[in-house]
Amino acid sequence: MDRLHELNRPQQIINKMLEKDAFSNWLKLDVEDIKEGYCVCACTVRDEMLNGFGIAHGGITYSLGDTTLAFAANSYGKQSFSIETSISHLHKVNEGDRLIASAIEIHRGKKTGVYHVNIHNQNKELVAVFKGTVYISKIPW
Repeated sequence: MDRLHELNRPQQIINKMLEKDAFSNWLKLDVEDIKEGYCVCACTVRDEMLNGFGIAHGGITYSLGDTTLAFAANSYGKQSFSIETSISHLHKVNEGDRLIASAIEIHRGKKTGVYHVNIHNQNKELVAVFKGTVYISKIPW
Protein backbone atom coordinates (compact mmCIF):
# COMPACT_ATOMS: atom_id res chain seq x y z
CA MET A 1 0.00 0.00 0.00
CA ASP A 2 1.46 3.38 -0.95
CA ARG A 3 1.93 6.24 1.48
CA LEU A 4 -1.16 8.07 0.13
CA HIS A 5 -3.38 5.26 1.38
CA GLU A 6 -1.74 4.93 4.80
CA LEU A 7 -3.57 7.88 6.35
CA ASN A 8 -6.68 9.82 5.43
CA ARG A 9 -6.52 9.69 1.63
CA PRO A 10 -8.38 12.98 0.95
CA GLN A 11 -6.17 14.81 3.46
CA GLN A 12 -3.03 13.38 1.87
CA ILE A 13 -4.18 14.54 -1.58
CA ILE A 14 -4.87 18.05 -0.30
CA ASN A 15 -1.46 18.16 1.40
CA LYS A 16 0.15 17.21 -1.90
CA MET A 17 -1.84 19.90 -3.72
CA LEU A 18 -0.84 22.55 -1.17
CA GLU A 19 2.86 21.74 -1.51
CA LYS A 20 2.94 23.61 -4.85
CA ASP A 21 0.03 26.01 -4.36
CA ALA A 22 1.76 29.32 -3.58
CA PHE A 23 -1.46 31.33 -3.86
CA SER A 24 -3.48 29.24 -1.40
CA ASN A 25 -0.51 29.37 0.96
CA TRP A 26 -0.47 33.17 0.58
CA LEU A 27 -4.16 33.17 1.55
CA LYS A 28 -3.08 31.21 4.65
CA LEU A 29 -5.89 28.73 4.14
CA ASP A 30 -6.82 26.37 6.93
CA VAL A 31 -8.35 23.09 5.77
CA GLU A 32 -10.87 22.46 8.54
CA ASP A 33 -12.53 19.35 7.11
CA ILE A 34 -12.01 17.14 4.07
CA LYS A 35 -13.85 14.04 2.86
CA GLU A 36 -14.53 12.68 -0.58
CA GLY A 37 -16.67 15.30 -2.34
CA TYR A 38 -16.67 17.69 0.61
CA CYS A 39 -14.31 20.29 2.02
CA VAL A 40 -14.30 23.19 4.48
CA CYS A 41 -11.55 25.83 4.26
CA ALA A 42 -11.12 29.12 6.09
CA CYS A 43 -8.93 32.21 5.98
CA THR A 44 -8.75 35.59 7.66
CA VAL A 45 -8.91 38.77 5.57
CA ARG A 46 -5.71 40.80 5.87
CA ASP A 47 -4.86 44.38 4.90
CA GLU A 48 -3.19 43.33 1.63
CA MET A 49 -6.45 41.65 0.56
CA LEU A 50 -8.45 44.91 0.55
CA ASN A 51 -9.51 46.85 -2.54
CA GLY A 52 -9.73 50.62 -3.05
CA PHE A 53 -13.00 50.74 -1.10
CA GLY A 54 -11.32 49.33 2.01
CA ILE A 55 -13.20 46.02 1.81
CA ALA A 56 -12.02 42.59 0.70
CA HIS A 57 -11.30 42.33 -3.00
CA GLY A 58 -13.86 40.04 -4.64
CA GLY A 59 -11.02 37.82 -5.75
CA ILE A 60 -10.45 36.77 -2.14
CA THR A 61 -13.85 35.13 -1.70
CA TYR A 62 -13.61 33.83 -5.26
CA SER A 63 -10.20 32.27 -4.61
CA LEU A 64 -11.34 30.77 -1.32
CA GLY A 65 -14.37 29.25 -3.07
CA ASP A 66 -12.31 28.01 -6.00
CA THR A 67 -9.70 26.32 -3.82
CA THR A 68 -12.31 24.73 -1.57
CA LEU A 69 -14.07 23.39 -4.68
CA ALA A 70 -10.74 22.06 -6.01
CA PHE A 71 -10.00 20.21 -2.78
CA ALA A 72 -13.47 18.62 -2.68
CA ALA A 73 -13.29 17.58 -6.34
CA ASN A 74 -9.75 16.17 -6.14
CA SER A 75 -10.39 14.29 -2.88
CA TYR A 76 -11.27 11.07 -4.71
CA GLY A 77 -7.75 10.67 -6.07
CA LYS A 78 -8.28 11.69 -9.70
CA GLN A 79 -6.96 15.07 -10.82
CA SER A 80 -9.92 17.36 -11.51
CA PHE A 81 -9.85 20.81 -13.13
CA SER A 82 -12.50 23.53 -13.06
CA ILE A 83 -14.12 24.21 -16.42
CA GLU A 84 -16.77 26.69 -15.32
CA THR A 85 -17.17 28.72 -12.13
CA SER A 86 -19.26 31.63 -10.90
CA ILE A 87 -19.77 33.60 -7.72
CA SER A 88 -22.43 35.85 -6.23
CA HIS A 89 -21.18 38.33 -3.64
CA LEU A 90 -23.96 38.92 -1.12
CA HIS A 91 -22.36 41.06 1.61
CA LYS A 92 -19.19 43.07 1.98
CA VAL A 93 -16.21 41.47 3.67
CA ASN A 94 -14.01 43.52 5.99
CA GLU A 95 -10.42 43.28 7.17
CA GLY A 96 -10.23 40.84 10.05
CA ASP A 97 -13.26 38.83 8.93
CA ARG A 98 -12.80 35.08 9.17
CA LEU A 99 -14.21 33.46 6.02
CA ILE A 100 -15.36 29.85 6.07
CA ALA A 101 -16.09 28.09 2.77
CA SER A 102 -17.99 24.80 2.63
CA ALA A 103 -17.95 22.85 -0.65
CA ILE A 104 -20.60 20.21 -1.24
CA GLU A 105 -20.72 17.89 -4.20
CA ILE A 106 -24.03 18.21 -6.07
CA HIS A 107 -23.25 15.71 -8.83
CA ARG A 108 -20.31 13.52 -9.79
CA GLY A 109 -20.33 11.61 -13.04
CA LYS A 110 -17.59 9.82 -14.95
CA LYS A 111 -16.19 13.00 -16.53
CA THR A 112 -17.70 15.99 -14.71
CA GLY A 113 -18.68 17.07 -11.24
CA VAL A 114 -20.74 19.99 -9.94
CA TYR A 115 -20.06 21.68 -6.61
CA HIS A 116 -21.76 24.35 -4.52
CA VAL A 117 -19.70 26.42 -2.08
CA ASN A 118 -21.23 28.63 0.60
CA ILE A 119 -18.92 31.23 2.11
CA HIS A 120 -19.82 32.60 5.56
CA ASN A 121 -18.11 35.07 7.85
CA GLN A 122 -17.34 34.50 11.52
CA ASN A 123 -20.88 35.66 12.37
CA LYS A 124 -22.38 32.88 10.20
CA GLU A 125 -23.56 35.51 7.70
CA LEU A 126 -23.60 34.16 4.13
CA VAL A 127 -21.31 36.54 2.23
CA ALA A 128 -20.91 34.70 -1.09
CA VAL A 129 -22.16 31.72 -3.05
CA PHE A 130 -19.80 29.96 -5.46
CA LYS A 131 -20.67 27.27 -7.99
CA GLY A 132 -18.28 25.24 -10.07
CA THR A 133 -18.13 22.45 -12.61
CA VAL A 134 -15.01 20.33 -12.90
CA TYR A 135 -13.61 17.95 -15.47
CA ILE A 136 -12.54 14.66 -13.87
CA SER A 137 -9.40 13.33 -15.55
CA LYS A 138 -8.02 9.81 -15.39
CA ILE A 139 -4.75 11.12 -13.93
CA PRO A 140 -4.24 9.73 -10.42
CA TRP A 141 -2.84 11.73 -7.54
